[in-house]
Amino acid sequence: MTVHRIAAVQMASGAQVAANLQEAQRLIQEAVENGAECVVLPENFAFMGANDHAKLAIQEPFGEGMIQQFLAQTAKQQGIWLIGGTIPLASGDPHRVRAACLAYNPEGICVARYDKIHLFDVDVGSHERYEESQTTDPGQEITVFDTPFGRIGLAICYDLRFPELFRCLLEQGAEIICVPSAFTDITGRAHWELLTRTRAVENLSYLIAADQGGYHVNGRKTYGDSLIVDPWGHVLNRLFQGLGVVTADIDTEHQAQLRQRFPTIHHRKILCQAR
Repeated sequence: MTVHRIAAVQMASGAQVAANLQEAQRLIQEAVENGAECVVLPENFAFMGANDHAKLAIQEPFGEGMIQQFLAQTAKQQGIWLIGGTIPLASGDPHRVRAACLAYNPEGICVARYDKIHLFDVDVGSHERYEESQTTDPGQEITVFDTPFGRIGLAICYDLRFPELFRCLLEQGAEIICVPSAFTDITGRAHWELLTRTRAVENLSYLIAADQGGYHVNGRKTYGDSLIVDPWGHVLNRLFQGLGVVTADIDTEHQAQLRQRFPTIHHRKILCQAR
């Protein structure tokens, strides 16, 4: 049996980058003390400002800046793989950033970057509307990379609603899918567990969903319920509310056997033409 421990961090990030990084560091340390080899941070872990435009002021060039330095140093100091939620990186457009998820190896080297493809332009009701595309430039490429405990694919929050993206990750060999998120409370109560478990089952993949959970300075409430799902759709561990860490062991041999015995991912037939 080949078992590795992975952790998802749940936060309620605010508008002070230094304070958010300090809190992230504390929770990463807790995950490491619980035996985690890989830690996944939530979307916007380093900054959730008073409005969407506020993130333009703290954007960083790729490879430079306080937030990226924090991720690199923490991964190296703790000797872990660190999936850095999302941070605002310069896009070349002064009015928009890329919502980038960066992955660091235990040497502190950034080995993968995924820029959020699907942007949250949605009216969720109760006078709550989002237009992420006003301040964020969408990514165009999927990201999958190798680790000692499996091939990891990256997705972010709203991406959960688009199964085609996850199929693309599967086609590139993804065995574990990490989904940093900041799901709204309204949509989280309706669909969060349903979507995370479905994406895991249909791809026979482990899914690690690290979510924001709490109240933020912009008046927004995020759902929380960070969880780790196995390829059969079982929730291995979760944290419904509050700040904290979720850990679970993933068994890559069990996953390989399951994919062999129940080979749904090899039985796909795409018949899109109408008669």
